[in-house]
Parts: sequence; C-alpha cells; structure tokens
Amino acid sequence: MLKDIITEGTKYTMNTYKRWDIAFTSGSGCYLKGVDEKDYLDMISGLGACNLGHSHPVVVKAIQEQAAKYIHVSNGYWIKEQVDLAKLLVENSFADKAFFCNSGAEANEGAIKLARRYSYNKYGESRNEIISMTSAFHGRTLATLSITYNKNYSKGYGPMPEGFKTVEFNNIHALKDAITEKTCAIILEPIQGEGGLTPADKSFIKEMREIADEKDILLIFDEIQCGIGRTGKLFAYEHYDVEPDIMTLAKALAGGFPIGAILANEKLSSVFNPGDHGTTFGGNPLACSAGFATMNYIINEKLWEKAEEKGKYFKSKLEDLSKKYSWIKGTKGKGLMIGLELDIKGGEIVEKALEQNILINCTADKILRFLPALIIEKTHIDKTIEVLDSIFQEINVE
Repeated sequence: MLKDIITEGTKYTMNTYKRWDIAFTSGSGCYLKGVDEKDYLDMISGLGACNLGHSHPVVVKAIQEQAAKYIHVSNGYWIKEQVDLAKLLVENSFADKAFFCNSGAEANEGAIKLARRYSYNKYGESRNEIISMTSAFHGRTLATLSITYNKNYSKGYGPMPEGFKTVEFNNIHALKDAITEKTCAIILEPIQGEGGLTPADKSFIKEMREIADEKDILLIFDEIQCGIGRTGKLFAYEHYDVEPDIMTLAKALAGGFPIGAILANEKLSSVFNPGDHGTTFGGNPLACSAGFATMNYIINEKLWEKAEEKGKYFKSKLEDLSKKYSWIKGTKGKGLMIGLELDIKGGEIVEKALEQNILINCTADKILRFLPALIIEKTHIDKTIEVLDSIFQEINVE
C-alpha cells in the first residue's frame, strides 16, 4: 500500500515537499497509525497544528455536527459560528476585532495590508515600509516571502514586492537605525519557529514597543506557530508584558483544520471597510466551529499551564542528554516549543527516530524541533528521550 501511495503521489502531485517514506491511516491523541500498522509517537503534531493531538473528541464532534448543518456560506451574510469564535478570541486577548482567513500566510498578508492601509489613511502613501527580522519565517506568498529571511524560499520568484527591510533579531540598535519616516510597521515572531526556536529578548520587545508608541509604528506579532498555549501562555506576547497592535494566528487555531486569523486593537478596528479586504472561504462555519471547540477547550482546561509544566520536564531531560554528548549545544524555546541545538546536522537523527516510530523535525539544519500536542504526558517524553539517547549513542560510536 505504501509503495502504491508513493508511486502515485510522485506521478500526480507536484514535487513541493521532501517527504519521508511513510503514510498514515488514522491518528488518536499523540499517536499516528501508519499504513504499516505501526503506531508512531508524533512529537511535532503536524508542525504545531494539532495542539489537542489527533482526532480530539471535541474537535471531531464540532466538525461532524457543523458539517451536517451547513459547511459554507458567503461572507455577504452574517455567520454565527464566525461571530462566536471572534468573540472568544477578543475576550481572551488584547484585541478588539478579528478577521478570519484560511492559513498563516494569508493572515500575515492581510496584516501587511492592514498596517499599510492604516498608515495610508493617516499619513499618506509614502509611509509604507515594514521591518522584519533575520531568521524570520512568515509564509510563502510573494509579500510574506519578502519578510522571510531565508532567500532560498524566494529564489526564482522575483521581482519581489518592495517596501520591506530586514534587521538583526534582538538587536535594538539595528532596529533604531532602520526606522525612517517611511516605516509603518514592525513584524516579528516572539519566538521564532523555522529560524531555530529563538525567543525575543524581553528588553528588545519592551524597547520596540516604546519606539512604536512614540512614532505611531504598528507592532505585528506573528503567533502562527508560537501562539495558542504552545509556549506556556495562551499567547506568546503575554511573556513580555506588552501587547501588539496586530497578531496573526493559524496552525493550532482549529485543532488541525485549516484556518487563519488577524486580531487587531481598537485603533485598527475600523481601518478596513467593505471591499478593502476579503476571502471566499475565510471564516466559514465549519472552520470556525472547529476553531471555537479547540479554543474553548484550551481556555477552559488552561492547557498552557500543562505546556509550561511538561515543557520544563522535557527541557530538563534534553539538558541531561546535552551533558552526555559534547556535540549538543543546549536547549532553546519556551513551553512545548522546544529546540535542541546541535553541532552536527540533524537530518540523520530525524530519520533514525522515524525508524524507531517517533516523529521529530529538524530546522535551521542543526536544531531538532519538538512541537508535541499540549496533551502530552511524561511517559511520551520519557519514551522520546530514551530513543534519542540510543540514537545519540549510535552517532557517538560512528
């Protein structure tokens, strides 16, 4: 069966992904069942999209019940499920208004448009520049590629949109030097994902907020990977005692079902007027029902507290490993958004872990990335550590 899937997949789908030779038939909690009938412990939860694990009952129930009612209706009409999710997000964040789309890239694209329209309305068309950070990843549309640091992602797609510049992450002096009368917004991930699980310094965020307030520059937090309980807070901005003007969400917002969102504060709440921005499928009843069920469960159960607790345990176990192997540099990240930084490339380790039925990921070549479901138990962590230790011993011998 697997061979047929690979053969037909190679024949009929575009070659956009480097895929491991595995496919799955079902998932439950922290496990996926492969076509080989083996159970795989998923320590990346669909790259952070399945914060409640696979096929969580509250998400499945919400999707099934909504699909039986109606799946889609135009945004030319009021959609109760959309309103319910917007209310839940606004009441549990800094925001005053929400806009829904279908993905993280769309959310960031919309945030760029919102920021530029705000400055256009207030200052005119020349104030349109947006500053991003080194090692950032914000998506694969042309505009979001322009604020994504790794230029391998944008190679061959030029000319790229203008009006963007990049400064060194966590370097407040570089940021100050880059700001001009043309600057309308600053965008960053409070904790970088693809860039290596690096958190922003608290002092950097604090000074950035002060500068933004002084110059009426909008602060955009991309919390597509680090939001929704992942880092030990409901939203990562809460670690910094500041609030952004705009926050983007996606990935885990609907328990693995496709959705994206832009949240904005009061001064941005009336910037968009009918026709200024929109989407056919964004905010559809099915996605919003899944989103409401997911967010309501995370909030009621305070799963960010579990992420904090289990994250500390996981990190301590990884740090024990780092003391055993000289080529491990240490841990990074917050909560259950964890990186293990190596002095060697991590791809071989990911492959060896897969051979032992554990799914992990490597980013930035040398950082093993762990994004397990927030429902993870210590037994899952212990099993992962045991497998990693055996792999590391094998590498030491080699």
